[in-house]
Amino acid sequence: MAILQSILPSTPLSKTPVLCFSQNPSNSHLKLHHFIKNSNQKPKLSFNKLQAIASDVAVGSSVSGEEDEVFVGPSSQAEVRGEREVADYDWTEEWYPLYLTKNIPEDAPLGLTVFHKQLVLFRDASGELRCYEDRCPHRLAKLSEGQLVDGRLECLYHGWQFEGEGKCVKIPQLPAEAKIPKQACVRTYEVRDCQGVVWVWMSQRTPPNAKKIPWFENFARPGFQDVSTTHELPYDHSILLENLMDPAHIPISHDRTDWTAKREDAQPLLFEVTERTERGFAGWWGKESEKSMLNFLRFEAPCVLSNSRELVDEKGEKHYFTGLFLCRPSGQGKSMLIVRFGTTKRSPLAKFFPTWYFHQNASKVFEQDMGFLSSQNEVLITEKVPTKKLYLNLKSSDTWVAEYRKWMDKVGHGMPYHFGHSTISPPEVPAVVEHAPAGLVAGLSAQSPAKGGLGTMYAPNWANRYFRHVIHCKECSGVLKAFEAWKKALSVIAVLSTGFAILVSGRQWKALWLVTTSLCLAGVYACSAAIALNTTNFIRTHRRL
Repeated sequence: MAILQSILPSTPLSKTPVLCFSQNPSNSHLKLHHFIKNSNQKPKLSFNKLQAIASDVAVGSSVSGEEDEVFVGPSSQAEVRGEREVADYDWTEEWYPLYLTKNIPEDAPLGLTVFHKQLVLFRDASGELRCYEDRCPHRLAKLSEGQLVDGRLECLYHGWQFEGEGKCVKIPQLPAEAKIPKQACVRTYEVRDCQGVVWVWMSQRTPPNAKKIPWFENFARPGFQDVSTTHELPYDHSILLENLMDPAHIPISHDRTDWTAKREDAQPLLFEVTERTERGFAGWWGKESEKSMLNFLRFEAPCVLSNSRELVDEKGEKHYFTGLFLCRPSGQGKSMLIVRFGTTKRSPLAKFFPTWYFHQNASKVFEQDMGFLSSQNEVLITEKVPTKKLYLNLKSSDTWVAEYRKWMDKVGHGMPYHFGHSTISPPEVPAVVEHAPAGLVAGLSAQSPAKGGLGTMYAPNWANRYFRHVIHCKECSGVLKAFEAWKKALSVIAVLSTGFAILVSGRQWKALWLVTTSLCLAGVYACSAAIALNTTNFIRTHRRL
Protein backbone atom coordinates (compact mmCIF):
# COMPACT_ATOMS: atom_id res chain seq x y z
CA MET A 1 0.00 0.00 0.00
CA ALA A 2 2.87 2.36 0.80
CA ILE A 3 4.28 1.73 -2.68
CA LEU A 4 0.99 2.66 -4.29
CA GLN A 5 0.73 5.83 -2.20
CA SER A 6 4.20 6.86 -3.35
CA ILE A 7 3.13 6.27 -6.94
CA LEU A 8 -0.18 8.13 -6.62
CA PRO A 9 0.16 10.58 -3.74
CA SER A 10 -3.01 12.42 -4.76
CA THR A 11 -5.15 9.32 -5.22
CA PRO A 12 -7.73 8.75 -2.45
CA LEU A 13 -7.01 5.58 -0.52
CA SER A 14 -10.51 4.22 -1.19
CA LYS A 15 -9.84 4.30 -4.93
CA THR A 16 -6.47 2.58 -4.74
CA PRO A 17 -6.62 -0.99 -6.09
CA VAL A 18 -5.19 -3.74 -3.87
CA LEU A 19 -2.47 -5.79 -5.55
CA CYS A 20 -2.26 -9.43 -4.47
CA PHE A 21 1.20 -10.80 -5.14
CA SER A 22 1.48 -14.56 -5.19
CA GLN A 23 4.30 -16.58 -3.64
CA ASN A 24 5.36 -17.57 -7.14
CA PRO A 25 4.66 -14.43 -9.14
CA SER A 26 3.70 -14.46 -12.77
CA ASN A 27 5.41 -12.19 -15.26
CA SER A 28 2.42 -9.83 -15.28
CA HIS A 29 3.03 -8.25 -11.89
CA LEU A 30 6.71 -7.86 -12.67
CA LYS A 31 5.67 -5.05 -15.05
CA LEU A 32 4.72 -2.96 -12.05
CA HIS A 33 7.75 -4.06 -10.02
CA HIS A 34 10.08 -3.26 -12.91
CA PHE A 35 8.38 0.12 -13.45
CA ILE A 36 8.75 1.08 -9.80
CA LYS A 37 12.31 -0.22 -9.53
CA ASN A 38 13.58 1.65 -12.56
CA SER A 39 11.82 4.99 -12.00
CA ASN A 40 14.10 7.78 -10.86
CA GLN A 41 11.12 9.96 -9.96
CA LYS A 42 7.48 9.42 -9.04
CA PRO A 43 5.79 8.25 -12.22
CA LYS A 44 2.77 10.00 -13.65
CA LEU A 45 0.59 6.92 -13.91
CA SER A 46 -3.14 7.26 -14.53
CA PHE A 47 -5.59 5.49 -12.29
CA ASN A 48 -7.01 3.58 -15.28
CA LYS A 49 -3.53 2.39 -16.28
CA LEU A 50 -2.79 1.23 -12.75
CA GLN A 51 -6.16 -0.50 -12.56
CA ALA A 52 -5.33 -2.35 -15.80
CA ILE A 53 -2.04 -3.54 -14.36
CA ALA A 54 -3.78 -4.59 -11.16
CA SER A 55 -6.32 -6.53 -13.19
CA ASP A 56 -3.49 -8.27 -15.00
CA VAL A 57 -1.89 -9.13 -11.66
CA ALA A 58 -5.20 -10.46 -10.36
CA VAL A 59 -5.39 -12.86 -13.30
CA GLY A 60 -1.83 -13.99 -12.63
CA SER A 61 -2.66 -14.45 -8.95
CA SER A 62 -5.66 -16.64 -9.69
CA VAL A 63 -3.46 -18.87 -11.81
CA SER A 64 -0.76 -18.93 -9.18
CA GLY A 65 -3.36 -19.90 -6.62
CA GLU A 66 -3.47 -23.24 -8.38
CA GLU A 67 0.32 -23.22 -8.65
CA ASP A 68 0.60 -22.89 -4.86
CA GLU A 69 -0.25 -26.58 -4.75
CA VAL A 70 2.80 -27.26 -6.96
CA PHE A 71 5.52 -24.86 -5.78
CA VAL A 72 7.27 -24.73 -2.42
CA GLY A 73 5.64 -22.05 -0.26
CA PRO A 74 6.61 -20.14 2.89
CA SER A 75 8.04 -22.28 5.69
CA SER A 76 7.35 -19.86 8.56
CA GLN A 77 5.03 -17.06 9.59
CA ALA A 78 7.96 -14.65 9.41
CA GLU A 79 8.42 -15.55 5.75
CA VAL A 80 4.70 -14.99 5.10
CA ARG A 81 5.01 -11.51 6.63
CA GLY A 82 8.12 -10.83 4.58
CA GLU A 83 10.36 -10.66 7.65
CA ARG A 84 13.89 -12.01 7.64
CA GLU A 85 14.95 -14.41 10.39
CA VAL A 86 18.58 -13.82 11.34
CA ALA A 87 20.71 -16.27 13.34
CA ASP A 88 23.94 -15.57 15.21
CA TYR A 89 26.54 -17.07 12.88
CA ASP A 90 30.25 -16.73 12.17
CA TRP A 91 31.67 -18.96 9.44
CA THR A 92 35.08 -19.13 11.15
CA GLU A 93 33.62 -20.66 14.31
CA GLU A 94 32.98 -23.97 12.59
CA TRP A 95 34.85 -27.18 11.81
CA TYR A 96 35.46 -27.81 8.11
CA PRO A 97 36.39 -31.20 6.59
CA LEU A 98 39.90 -30.93 5.16
CA TYR A 99 40.88 -34.39 3.97
CA LEU A 100 40.53 -38.13 4.49
CA THR A 101 43.13 -39.09 7.08
CA LYS A 102 44.33 -42.10 5.09
CA ASN A 103 45.17 -39.92 2.06
CA ILE A 104 47.36 -37.34 3.79
CA PRO A 105 50.91 -37.62 2.38
CA GLU A 106 53.54 -38.80 4.83
CA ASP A 107 56.45 -37.06 3.14
CA ALA A 108 55.08 -33.81 1.71
CA PRO A 109 52.94 -30.81 2.70
CA LEU A 110 49.40 -30.54 1.35
CA GLY A 111 47.89 -27.24 0.22
CA LEU A 112 44.16 -26.78 0.92
CA THR A 113 41.66 -23.91 1.00
CA VAL A 114 38.62 -22.97 3.10
CA PHE A 115 36.70 -20.16 1.38
CA HIS A 116 39.52 -17.69 0.65
CA LYS A 117 41.86 -18.90 3.42
CA GLN A 118 44.82 -20.92 2.14
CA LEU A 119 46.15 -23.61 4.47
CA VAL A 120 48.96 -26.16 4.47
CA LEU A 121 48.55 -29.52 6.23
CA PHE A 122 51.39 -31.92 7.09
CA ARG A 123 52.66 -34.45 9.63
CA ASP A 124 55.64 -33.53 11.78
CA ALA A 125 58.44 -35.83 12.89
CA SER A 126 56.24 -37.43 15.56
CA GLY A 127 53.38 -38.03 13.12
CA GLU A 128 51.21 -35.28 14.62
CA LEU A 129 49.07 -33.28 12.22
CA ARG A 130 49.93 -29.60 11.84
CA CYS A 131 48.06 -26.91 9.95
CA TYR A 132 49.57 -23.50 9.09
CA GLU A 133 48.55 -20.55 7.01
CA ASP A 134 49.90 -21.34 3.55
CA ARG A 135 52.35 -18.46 3.21
CA CYS A 136 55.85 -17.83 4.39
CA PRO A 137 56.19 -14.67 6.56
CA HIS A 138 59.37 -13.81 4.66
CA ARG A 139 58.03 -13.04 1.16
CA LEU A 140 54.59 -14.75 1.09
CA ALA A 141 55.69 -17.82 -0.87
CA LYS A 142 53.37 -20.84 -0.55
CA LEU A 143 54.62 -23.23 2.10
CA SER A 144 52.67 -26.05 0.43
CA GLU A 145 55.19 -25.78 -2.43
CA GLY A 146 57.93 -26.55 0.06
CA GLN A 147 59.19 -29.79 1.58
CA LEU A 148 59.51 -31.63 4.90
CA VAL A 149 62.99 -31.76 6.43
CA ASP A 150 63.23 -33.92 9.57
CA GLY A 151 59.58 -33.16 10.31
CA ARG A 152 59.99 -29.41 9.81
CA LEU A 153 58.21 -27.53 7.03
CA GLU A 154 60.71 -25.78 4.78
CA CYS A 155 59.87 -22.97 2.38
CA LEU A 156 61.67 -23.78 -0.86
CA TYR A 157 62.08 -20.12 -1.81
CA HIS A 158 64.78 -19.21 0.74
CA GLY A 159 64.89 -22.25 3.02
CA TRP A 160 63.16 -20.90 6.12
CA GLN A 161 62.00 -23.79 8.32
CA PHE A 162 59.03 -23.98 10.72
CA GLU A 163 57.89 -26.48 13.33
CA GLY A 164 55.45 -27.00 16.19
CA GLU A 165 53.15 -24.04 16.75
CA GLY A 166 54.49 -22.16 13.72
CA LYS A 167 57.83 -21.20 15.20
CA CYS A 168 60.64 -20.43 12.75
CA VAL A 169 63.71 -22.50 13.65
CA LYS A 170 66.04 -21.85 10.72
CA ILE A 171 66.88 -18.95 8.40
CA PRO A 172 69.96 -19.84 6.27
CA GLN A 173 70.65 -16.20 5.36
CA LEU A 174 70.71 -14.98 8.99
CA PRO A 175 74.17 -14.20 10.48
CA ALA A 176 75.36 -16.85 12.94
CA GLU A 177 75.25 -14.47 15.95
CA ALA A 178 71.78 -13.13 15.13
CA LYS A 179 68.59 -14.42 16.72
CA ILE A 180 65.58 -15.42 14.67
CA PRO A 181 63.02 -12.57 14.91
CA LYS A 182 59.82 -13.35 16.80
CA GLN A 183 57.81 -12.02 13.88
CA ALA A 184 59.17 -14.84 11.72
CA CYS A 185 56.39 -17.23 12.62
CA VAL A 186 53.36 -18.58 10.79
CA ARG A 187 49.71 -18.54 11.84
CA THR A 188 48.42 -21.92 12.98
CA TYR A 189 44.99 -23.57 12.88
CA GLU A 190 43.62 -26.27 15.15
CA VAL A 191 42.97 -29.64 13.47
CA ARG A 192 41.34 -32.83 14.76
CA ASP A 193 41.17 -36.34 13.35
CA CYS A 194 37.69 -37.79 13.87
CA GLN A 195 36.25 -40.95 12.30
CA GLY A 196 38.83 -40.96 9.53
CA VAL A 197 38.42 -37.29 8.55
CA VAL A 198 40.66 -34.33 9.42
CA TRP A 199 38.70 -31.24 10.51
CA VAL A 200 40.00 -27.67 10.87
CA TRP A 201 38.73 -24.89 13.17
CA MET A 202 39.00 -21.62 11.25
CA SER A 203 38.65 -19.03 14.02
CA GLN A 204 41.73 -17.22 15.33
CA ARG A 205 39.75 -15.46 18.06
CA THR A 206 37.49 -18.14 19.52
CA PRO A 207 38.91 -21.34 21.08
CA PRO A 208 37.94 -24.56 19.25
CA ASN A 209 34.56 -25.98 20.24
CA ALA A 210 34.99 -29.75 20.20
CA LYS A 211 31.23 -30.26 20.59
CA LYS A 212 30.74 -28.90 17.06
CA ILE A 213 32.78 -31.69 15.45
CA PRO A 214 30.19 -33.89 13.72
CA TRP A 215 29.78 -37.45 14.97
CA PHE A 216 28.13 -40.02 12.72
CA GLU A 217 26.53 -42.82 14.71
CA ASN A 218 26.22 -45.32 11.88
CA PHE A 219 29.94 -45.12 11.09
CA ALA A 220 30.68 -46.23 14.65
CA ARG A 221 28.42 -49.32 14.46
CA PRO A 222 30.03 -52.79 14.53
CA GLY A 223 30.41 -54.23 11.05
CA PHE A 224 29.79 -50.91 9.29
CA GLN A 225 31.80 -50.75 6.05
CA ASP A 226 32.22 -47.72 3.82
CA VAL A 227 33.75 -46.61 0.53
CA SER A 228 35.20 -43.10 0.81
CA THR A 229 36.32 -40.84 -2.02
CA THR A 230 37.53 -37.25 -2.43
CA HIS A 231 36.64 -34.98 -5.34
CA GLU A 232 37.62 -31.44 -6.28
CA LEU A 233 34.81 -29.74 -8.22
CA PRO A 234 34.57 -26.56 -10.34
CA TYR A 235 31.51 -24.93 -8.76
CA ASP A 236 30.42 -23.27 -5.53
CA HIS A 237 29.86 -25.43 -2.45
CA SER A 238 26.25 -24.23 -2.14
CA ILE A 239 25.50 -25.52 -5.65
CA LEU A 240 27.22 -28.79 -4.75
CA LEU A 241 25.07 -29.17 -1.62
CA GLU A 242 21.93 -28.41 -3.62
CA ASN A 243 22.85 -31.16 -6.04
CA LEU A 244 23.55 -33.66 -3.26
CA MET A 245 20.20 -33.04 -1.53
CA ASP A 246 18.25 -33.38 -4.79
CA PRO A 247 17.12 -37.02 -5.20
CA ALA A 248 14.79 -36.09 -8.06
CA HIS A 249 17.62 -35.67 -10.59
CA ILE A 250 19.15 -39.11 -10.03
CA PRO A 251 16.96 -41.21 -12.39
CA ILE A 252 17.48 -38.72 -15.23
CA SER A 253 21.06 -37.48 -14.93
CA HIS A 254 22.49 -40.80 -13.69
CA ASP A 255 20.36 -43.21 -15.71
CA ARG A 256 21.97 -46.69 -15.60
CA THR A 257 25.13 -45.38 -13.95
CA ASP A 258 24.66 -48.01 -11.24
CA TRP A 259 22.09 -50.71 -10.50
CA THR A 260 19.50 -48.34 -9.03
CA ALA A 261 19.20 -45.23 -11.23
CA LYS A 262 16.67 -45.69 -14.07
CA ARG A 263 15.04 -42.97 -16.15
CA GLU A 264 11.62 -44.65 -16.01
CA ASP A 265 11.67 -44.32 -12.21
CA ALA A 266 11.51 -40.49 -12.32
CA GLN A 267 8.40 -39.55 -10.29
CA PRO A 268 7.01 -37.15 -7.68
CA LEU A 269 8.64 -37.40 -4.25
CA LEU A 270 7.21 -37.00 -0.77
CA PHE A 271 8.87 -34.74 1.80
CA GLU A 272 8.30 -33.96 5.47
CA VAL A 273 10.46 -31.39 7.25
CA THR A 274 10.65 -32.39 10.91
CA GLU A 275 13.33 -30.03 12.19
CA ARG A 276 14.47 -26.48 11.49
CA THR A 277 17.17 -24.84 13.61
CA GLU A 278 19.79 -22.14 13.28
CA ARG A 279 22.26 -24.89 12.37
CA GLY A 280 20.28 -26.62 9.66
CA PHE A 281 17.26 -28.80 9.03
CA ALA A 282 16.19 -32.44 8.78
CA GLY A 283 13.31 -34.56 7.60
CA TRP A 284 11.99 -37.63 5.82
CA TRP A 285 11.51 -38.27 2.13
CA GLY A 286 10.51 -41.07 -0.21
CA LYS A 287 9.05 -41.98 -3.57
CA GLU A 288 5.36 -41.41 -4.19
CA SER A 289 5.07 -44.93 -5.62
CA GLU A 290 6.29 -46.39 -2.31
CA LYS A 291 3.65 -44.43 -0.37
CA SER A 292 6.12 -44.00 2.46
CA MET A 293 9.13 -41.93 3.50
CA LEU A 294 11.94 -44.25 4.53
CA ASN A 295 14.93 -41.96 3.93
CA PHE A 296 16.09 -39.49 6.56
CA LEU A 297 18.09 -36.45 5.43
CA ARG A 298 19.96 -34.08 7.70
CA PHE A 299 21.88 -30.92 6.85
CA GLU A 300 24.08 -29.39 9.53
CA ALA A 301 26.23 -26.26 9.47
CA PRO A 302 28.53 -25.45 7.95
CA CYS A 303 28.34 -27.95 5.08
CA VAL A 304 27.60 -31.50 6.26
CA LEU A 305 24.86 -33.56 4.62
CA SER A 306 23.77 -37.11 5.43
CA ASN A 307 21.10 -39.36 4.02
CA SER A 308 20.28 -42.49 6.01
CA ARG A 309 17.97 -45.45 5.78
CA GLU A 310 17.22 -48.42 8.01
CA LEU A 311 16.26 -51.77 6.49
CA VAL A 312 15.00 -54.97 8.12
CA ASP A 313 15.92 -58.21 6.35
CA GLU A 314 13.91 -61.42 6.14
CA LYS A 315 15.44 -62.60 9.41
CA GLY A 316 14.22 -59.50 11.23
CA GLU A 317 17.73 -58.10 11.56
CA LYS A 318 18.07 -54.35 11.18
CA HIS A 319 20.65 -52.93 8.79
CA TYR A 320 21.83 -49.35 8.37
CA PHE A 321 22.81 -47.38 5.28
CA THR A 322 24.28 -43.86 5.17
CA GLY A 323 25.40 -41.61 2.37
CA LEU A 324 27.61 -38.94 3.93
CA PHE A 325 28.70 -35.80 2.07
CA LEU A 326 31.30 -33.54 3.70
CA CYS A 327 31.64 -30.37 1.63
CA ARG A 328 34.30 -27.71 1.89
CA PRO A 329 34.18 -24.32 0.14
CA SER A 330 37.59 -24.07 -1.51
CA GLY A 331 37.28 -20.69 -3.18
CA GLN A 332 34.85 -18.90 -5.45
CA GLY A 333 33.38 -21.34 -7.92
CA LYS A 334 35.28 -24.24 -6.32
CA SER A 335 34.58 -26.89 -3.73
CA MET A 336 36.01 -30.11 -2.38
CA LEU A 337 33.86 -33.05 -1.36
CA ILE A 338 34.48 -36.12 0.76
CA VAL A 339 31.89 -38.81 -0.08
CA ARG A 340 31.36 -41.76 2.25
CA PHE A 341 28.84 -44.49 1.42
CA GLY A 342 28.54 -47.09 4.15
CA THR A 343 26.33 -49.93 5.32
CA THR A 344 26.19 -52.83 7.75
CA LYS A 345 25.14 -55.14 4.90
CA ARG A 346 26.94 -54.91 1.56
CA SER A 347 25.83 -56.61 -1.62
CA PRO A 348 27.62 -59.96 -2.15
CA LEU A 349 28.59 -58.70 -5.61
CA ALA A 350 30.53 -55.75 -4.14
CA LYS A 351 33.43 -57.95 -2.99
CA PHE A 352 34.17 -58.93 -6.59
CA PHE A 353 34.94 -55.31 -7.56
CA PRO A 354 38.15 -53.50 -6.55
CA THR A 355 37.89 -50.29 -4.55
CA TRP A 356 39.21 -48.18 -7.44
CA TYR A 357 36.24 -49.29 -9.56
CA PHE A 358 33.81 -47.70 -7.11
CA HIS A 359 35.96 -44.57 -7.02
CA GLN A 360 35.93 -44.12 -10.80
CA ASN A 361 32.17 -44.76 -10.84
CA ALA A 362 31.73 -41.98 -8.27
CA SER A 363 33.83 -39.71 -10.49
CA LYS A 364 31.55 -40.51 -13.42
CA VAL A 365 28.50 -39.47 -11.37
CA PHE A 366 29.98 -36.03 -10.72
CA GLU A 367 31.01 -35.65 -14.35
CA GLN A 368 27.45 -36.32 -15.43
CA ASP A 369 26.29 -33.30 -13.41
CA MET A 370 29.30 -31.06 -13.96
CA GLY A 371 28.10 -29.25 -17.07
CA PHE A 372 24.79 -28.33 -15.42
CA LEU A 373 26.29 -27.18 -12.15
CA SER A 374 29.18 -25.13 -13.53
CA SER A 375 26.73 -23.22 -15.75
CA GLN A 376 24.41 -22.74 -12.76
CA ASN A 377 27.36 -21.27 -10.87
CA GLU A 378 27.90 -18.73 -13.65
CA VAL A 379 24.23 -17.67 -13.67
CA LEU A 380 24.16 -17.06 -9.90
CA ILE A 381 27.31 -14.95 -10.12
CA THR A 382 26.18 -12.85 -13.09
CA GLU A 383 22.48 -12.40 -12.24
CA LYS A 384 23.14 -11.24 -8.65
CA VAL A 385 19.58 -11.91 -7.45
CA PRO A 386 18.23 -14.35 -4.82
CA THR A 387 17.32 -17.84 -5.96
CA LYS A 388 13.56 -17.29 -5.49
CA LYS A 389 13.73 -15.00 -8.53
CA LEU A 390 15.52 -17.67 -10.56
CA TYR A 391 14.29 -21.07 -9.37
CA LEU A 392 10.92 -22.79 -9.74
CA ASN A 393 11.09 -25.07 -6.71
CA LEU A 394 8.51 -27.87 -6.84
CA LYS A 395 7.07 -29.34 -3.65
CA SER A 396 7.44 -32.79 -5.18
CA SER A 397 11.16 -32.52 -5.97
CA ASP A 398 12.89 -29.41 -4.58
CA THR A 399 11.83 -29.13 -0.94
CA TRP A 400 15.34 -29.68 0.42
CA VAL A 401 16.82 -27.16 -2.03
CA ALA A 402 14.36 -24.49 -0.86
CA GLU A 403 15.06 -25.32 2.79
CA TYR A 404 18.80 -24.97 2.23
CA ARG A 405 18.55 -21.58 0.51
CA LYS A 406 16.21 -20.34 3.26
CA TRP A 407 18.74 -21.46 5.85
CA MET A 408 21.32 -19.38 3.93
CA ASP A 409 19.01 -16.39 4.41
CA LYS A 410 19.38 -16.83 8.20
CA VAL A 411 23.14 -17.20 8.35
CA GLY A 412 24.46 -15.67 5.13
CA HIS A 413 25.41 -12.43 6.89
CA GLY A 414 28.09 -14.43 8.73
CA MET A 415 29.68 -15.84 5.55
CA PRO A 416 32.19 -14.31 3.11
CA TYR A 417 29.40 -14.46 0.50
CA HIS A 418 26.12 -16.28 0.05
CA PHE A 419 23.22 -16.93 -2.32
CA GLY A 420 20.02 -17.29 -0.33
CA HIS A 421 16.36 -17.77 -1.16
CA SER A 422 15.44 -14.14 -0.49
CA THR A 423 18.83 -12.55 0.17
CA ILE A 424 22.17 -12.40 -1.55
CA SER A 425 25.65 -11.13 -0.75
CA PRO A 426 27.85 -11.62 -3.83
CA PRO A 427 31.62 -11.98 -3.55
CA GLU A 428 33.45 -8.67 -3.53
CA VAL A 429 35.91 -9.99 -6.10
CA PRO A 430 34.34 -11.68 -9.17
CA ALA A 431 34.90 -15.40 -9.45
CA VAL A 432 36.89 -17.05 -12.18
CA VAL A 433 34.21 -19.26 -13.72
CA GLU A 434 35.48 -22.69 -14.73
CA HIS A 435 33.56 -24.48 -17.45
CA ALA A 436 33.42 -28.24 -17.65
CA PRO A 437 34.52 -29.20 -21.18
CA ALA A 438 32.29 -31.51 -23.17
CA GLY A 439 32.77 -33.84 -26.09
CA LEU A 440 36.10 -34.84 -27.59
CA VAL A 441 38.09 -32.11 -25.82
CA ALA A 442 37.11 -33.46 -22.39
CA GLY A 443 38.14 -36.96 -23.33
CA LEU A 444 41.50 -35.99 -24.81
CA SER A 445 42.34 -33.64 -21.96
CA ALA A 446 42.27 -36.52 -19.50
CA GLN A 447 43.65 -39.39 -21.60
CA SER A 448 47.28 -39.21 -20.51
CA PRO A 449 47.55 -36.82 -17.59
CA ALA A 450 50.89 -36.43 -15.85
CA LYS A 451 51.92 -34.66 -12.69
CA GLY A 452 55.15 -32.71 -12.90
CA GLY A 453 58.34 -33.92 -14.49
CA LEU A 454 60.31 -32.90 -17.56
CA GLY A 455 58.48 -32.78 -20.86
CA THR A 456 55.06 -32.85 -19.22
CA MET A 457 52.35 -31.94 -21.69
CA TYR A 458 49.46 -31.82 -19.25
CA ALA A 459 49.28 -28.96 -16.78
CA PRO A 460 46.86 -29.29 -13.80
CA ASN A 461 43.32 -29.17 -15.14
CA TRP A 462 40.56 -29.38 -12.56
CA ALA A 463 38.07 -30.38 -15.25
CA ASN A 464 39.58 -33.84 -15.71
CA ARG A 465 39.26 -36.85 -13.47
CA TYR A 466 42.95 -37.29 -12.74
CA PHE A 467 43.34 -33.90 -11.08
CA ARG A 468 39.87 -33.93 -9.52
CA HIS A 469 40.20 -37.28 -7.80
CA VAL A 470 43.24 -39.48 -8.49
CA ILE A 471 45.86 -37.12 -7.04
CA HIS A 472 43.78 -36.95 -3.82
CA CYS A 473 43.48 -40.74 -3.47
CA LYS A 474 46.35 -43.01 -2.48
CA GLU A 475 44.49 -46.11 -3.64
CA CYS A 476 43.72 -44.82 -7.14
CA SER A 477 47.11 -43.17 -7.67
CA GLY A 478 48.82 -46.40 -6.55
CA VAL A 479 46.66 -48.51 -8.86
CA LEU A 480 47.34 -46.12 -11.74
CA LYS A 481 51.11 -46.40 -11.23
CA ALA A 482 50.83 -50.19 -11.06
CA PHE A 483 48.85 -50.40 -14.30
CA GLU A 484 51.32 -48.05 -16.00
CA ALA A 485 54.23 -50.24 -14.87
CA TRP A 486 52.52 -53.45 -16.03
CA LYS A 487 51.65 -51.85 -19.36
CA LYS A 488 55.29 -50.91 -20.01
CA ALA A 489 56.58 -54.30 -18.89
CA LEU A 490 54.08 -56.24 -21.04
CA SER A 491 54.83 -53.98 -24.01
CA VAL A 492 58.56 -54.78 -23.71
CA ILE A 493 57.86 -58.52 -23.40
CA ALA A 494 55.56 -58.37 -26.44
CA VAL A 495 58.30 -56.74 -28.53
CA LEU A 496 60.90 -59.29 -27.38
CA SER A 497 58.64 -62.29 -27.94
CA THR A 498 57.81 -61.02 -31.42
CA GLY A 499 61.52 -60.77 -32.17
CA PHE A 500 62.13 -64.31 -30.93
CA ALA A 501 59.23 -65.56 -33.06
CA ILE A 502 60.94 -64.08 -36.11
CA LEU A 503 64.38 -65.47 -35.26
CA VAL A 504 63.55 -69.04 -34.24
CA SER A 505 63.08 -71.66 -36.93
CA GLY A 506 60.88 -74.33 -35.32
CA ARG A 507 57.13 -73.98 -35.83
CA GLN A 508 56.34 -74.91 -32.26
CA TRP A 509 58.68 -72.25 -30.92
CA LYS A 510 57.26 -69.66 -33.31
CA ALA A 511 53.74 -70.53 -32.19
CA LEU A 512 54.78 -70.33 -28.51
CA TRP A 513 56.37 -66.90 -28.91
CA LEU A 514 53.43 -65.58 -30.95
CA VAL A 515 50.98 -66.79 -28.29
CA THR A 516 53.11 -65.02 -25.69
CA THR A 517 53.00 -61.86 -27.80
CA SER A 518 49.22 -62.11 -28.09
CA LEU A 519 48.76 -62.57 -24.35
CA CYS A 520 51.04 -59.63 -23.61
CA LEU A 521 49.17 -57.40 -26.04
CA ALA A 522 45.88 -58.44 -24.42
CA GLY A 523 47.41 -57.47 -21.08
CA VAL A 524 48.51 -54.11 -22.50
CA TYR A 525 44.99 -53.51 -23.72
CA ALA A 526 43.52 -54.42 -20.30
CA CYS A 527 45.96 -52.10 -18.54
CA SER A 528 45.15 -49.29 -20.97
CA ALA A 529 41.43 -49.79 -20.33
CA ALA A 530 41.97 -49.68 -16.56
CA ILE A 531 44.07 -46.52 -16.87
CA ALA A 532 41.36 -44.92 -19.00
CA LEU A 533 38.70 -45.80 -16.41
CA ASN A 534 40.69 -43.94 -13.78
CA THR A 535 41.62 -40.89 -15.83
CA THR A 536 39.12 -40.27 -18.63
CA ASN A 537 36.04 -38.12 -18.19
CA PHE A 538 32.61 -39.54 -18.83
CA ILE A 539 31.09 -38.09 -22.00
CA ARG A 540 27.40 -38.47 -22.81
CA THR A 541 26.67 -40.39 -26.00
CA HIS A 542 25.12 -37.46 -27.84
CA ARG A 543 28.24 -35.37 -27.08
CA ARG A 544 30.70 -37.88 -28.51
CA LEU A 545 32.22 -37.50 -31.96
